[in-house]
Amino acid sequence: MKKNLKAPQRVVITGAGNISPLGDSWSEVRAQLLAQKNAVRYMTEWDKYPELRTRLAAPVSDFALPSHYRAKQKRPMGRVAQMAVLATERALEQAGLLGDPIVQSGDLGVSYGSATGSSAAGMEFFKLLAGQSMEDVTTTTYIRMMSHTAAVNIGVYFGTQGRMYTTSSACTAGSQGVGYAYEAIRAGQQKVMIAGGAEELCVTQAAVFDTIFAASLKNDAPETSPSPFDKNRDGLVLGEGATTLILESYDHAKARGAEILAEVIGFGTNTDGGHIVRPRQATMQRVMELAMEDSEISVDEIGFVSAHATATDHGDVFESHATYDVVGKKPINSLKSYTGHGLGACGAFELWTCINMMDEGWFAPTLNLTDLDERCADLDYVRDEPREIKTDVFMTNNFAFGGINTSLIIRSGKSASSE
Repeated sequence: MKKNLKAPQRVVITGAGNISPLGDSWSEVRAQLLAQKNAVRYMTEWDKYPELRTRLAAPVSDFALPSHYRAKQKRPMGRVAQMAVLATERALEQAGLLGDPIVQSGDLGVSYGSATGSSAAGMEFFKLLAGQSMEDVTTTTYIRMMSHTAAVNIGVYFGTQGRMYTTSSACTAGSQGVGYAYEAIRAGQQKVMIAGGAEELCVTQAAVFDTIFAASLKNDAPETSPSPFDKNRDGLVLGEGATTLILESYDHAKARGAEILAEVIGFGTNTDGGHIVRPRQATMQRVMELAMEDSEISVDEIGFVSAHATATDHGDVFESHATYDVVGKKPINSLKSYTGHGLGACGAFELWTCINMMDEGWFAPTLNLTDLDERCADLDYVRDEPREIKTDVFMTNNFAFGGINTSLIIRSGKSASSE
């Protein structure tokens, strides 16, 4: 006998926690956006790698866990897991769920990602392979190294017993984390989800993009890179951080009197099925169409688009045309011009930042966009200065190595609460 199908649940965001190169709180991030100042700097730490051409990155400065984290709790956490757990603590606190029984009830799950785990832990194993010595290998080496270390450490630290999705999908890890959390709640499988993504900066990641000629080489002028959509862009700059969002069913949030920050109304994800690193415009376009179909709103309601736009040669061009073909000439920016490319962290950070800007009625310009690449589509690129834009709905897109694509559509909390 078939089970009765549950009515789809509306899904809202009730909490957020953030750690980023621009700062942690919205007031800190907001100040940097309004000042039009990025967090990119020359990495003197990388000068010891003479064959590495890029020296640019946007690190999180002075990160450390608070004193209430005991040594035993920190032991299985590398830097990426530490940032993820702290961002989650802050998100649960804002949502009013920190210490709430639902966290460990099985009604709350985790959907969280990072591109990789901690490289420092990997080095402990590499010594085994290169030097035939296990002297550095400990009981926590693998836990800190594994790609799903952020999600697992969140679950262990907070004692979650619901579903767990470990979205280790490179640049879409954070946005897939949010998207799969949305789907789990909408289907009635969970009442609440911890969702998002994190990444720690590592020179090995810079080397990945350096070897495929996709990393910026503007080492003498860090403030001028990256430059998404610009004719003179020369590649991406890496960043790091963690952003956690608390998603829950609308009914559950209303019943407990929670403040609704935003509502997730559409999600699409697909894959290119083609080249490992070269994106496909057709599947980029299709993932946005999937999100639009899921949202059941008209294109006219989309007031803004947050682009993935990493400042790579082909990616920016293909993405711009895919966006134009779906939503037309909409206002668009790239927050990576401020933070660099946070890989697993970027999707959740960009979503959270756009929620805050939407609530205040303005959106930050793309930095370093002075000479638009004529190959890019005729979009309404927000540049030069912050733009006043009044909208209740925005789209945010991310695209990853391996051809993994995501698109999310978000509605303001004010609109969601009024219904």
